Amino acid sequence: MKNSCLLIFLFSFFLVWSCDSPREKRDEMVILTQSEDSLQNQKPEISFFIYEEKNDYPDAIIEMYSPLGNQIFRPGKVPFEFNIKNYPFDAGLSGFQLNMILNSGDPVGYNSPIFQRDLNEGTYRAVAYLVDAEGLALKEFGNFVDRDFMVGDTRPFPYQAEPYIVLNMPLNNQKFKEQEEVTIDFLVVGGDIDLDKLKVDIQLNEFHYELRQVTPVRVTNLPKGDYLLTVKLMRRDGKELDGPFSSVKKGITIE
Repeated sequence: MKNSCLLIFLFSFFLVWSCDSPREKRDEMVILTQSEDSLQNQKPEISFFIYEEKNDYPDAIIEMYSPLGNQIFRPGKVPFEFNIKNYPFDAGLSGFQLNMILNSGDPVGYNSPIFQRDLNEGTYRAVAYLVDAEGLALKEFGNFVDRDFMVGDTRPFPYQAEPYIVLNMPLNNQKFKEQEEVTIDFLVVGGDIDLDKLKVDIQLNEFHYELRQVTPVRVTNLPKGDYLLTVKLMRRDGKELDGPFSSVKKGITIE
């Protein structure tokens, strides 16, 4: 009986410790920033890293019923309709559950699979994807869908068989507190980062970080100031992709 109680206690302690312990950083790159005065004025180290992420809904599927491929609409309200499977869309998860990006812009969140957007004349590429409780994009095949369409008298995008990238986080001109963790969350669409021998190059002003997997990147201890974030999808041999959506630029501010 004592042995059983001891085992239960140890198991419970392990569960509590596992839940409370911080996640382990992986592939960390540390940049030492130091003033010219002395080591006494040494600033915290800037750190780029990733966590071991878990997809809570790997079998989730999102299908786009509207628009159809290269469908043409009049300027004004454009209907969007999705079918969502294997995902608790109506379960009342906090925040938005479906995000959509048009032409590499900022994502707009929805809690309904049917909605309208008021759009001007132009050619559009929509990328719609499901998100988890943290607002991170689900990244398994079927978790996201893309579609080109047109509004008004315009032409379709030139055919491109190359993969491209969209940025879920951060938003353009988003502001962060000093020492707040910045999350860079992205999706690679139309290809596989390993099979297509791709890499992602992340640049924050003069700071660079590269990775060869589709997972959120975290940045800590950025000094106060304005930053231009560039996230670029490239070949591993250094060749750049030709498509119009192979890179995304956003501005952020550390206050």
